Amino acid sequence: MNSVKAVFLGIFCLILIAFSSPVFGAQNAFARGEELFMLNRPQEAVRFLEIAVAEDPAHVQAFLYLGIAYLQLNRVNDAIAAYLKILPRGGRETARISYNLGNAYFLNGNFELARQYYSMAIENDPSYGPAYLNRANTQVRIGDMTGALADYEIYFLLEGDSQKREQVTRLMAFIREEIAAIERLRIAAEEAARAEAERRRQLLEQISESLHAAAGDGRSLSAGFEDIQDYDSEFQLE
Repeated sequence: MNSVKAVFLGIFCLILIAFSSPVFGAQNAFARGEELFMLNRPQEAVRFLEIAVAEDPAHVQAFLYLGIAYLQLNRVNDAIAAYLKILPRGGRETARISYNLGNAYFLNGNFELARQYYSMAIENDPSYGPAYLNRANTQVRIGDMTGALADYEIYFLLEGDSQKREQVTRLMAFIREEIAAIERLRIAAEEAARAEAERRRQLLEQISESLHAAAGDGRSLSAGFEDIQDYDSEFQLE
């Protein structure tokens, strides 16, 4: 009988240890946070997800959910901090973490960093269609229309049945028109520069010829004065 009690007591102690361990606490907090996150209750989800990542700093999924919840609450800087913290431990989720970092920096208006992290996502997963789409959108904001067009085309190859196809197609047509307009302006500017250079060259030639003619008249006058001076010198008084 005592042995049976001892066995039950041992099992009870193991259960207590398991429930009180940080890993179990992190998993329990994550489970609740994930549930609230899926119910679109980010404010409540954040409390549990913050506990989960504090108790298990390597819990990638908890960080991913936490960052998205922060973005839903417009806590963009908190989302960036969370993603940067877990990025070195991202492993197979590195592409998703980088993509979410790109989204956060885009919302912050830091388009260069947004493009950098979208590119990191693509490097880690070359078939990641949304990363190409958002990098293209970012490059539009930066002014790299050629790069944007290339990324939109890759996005179509990867996401041929995208619901955004019609919208992106219109945008691509507009970008092509913009690139053509920029090229026309460049050609017109080059032609105007060449015309201005030719006008200035002709003007310089005219000034040079005028000065050359004036210099020739000066030499003839100088020779005449020299003759007069020589002539006068013959009548010097002794």
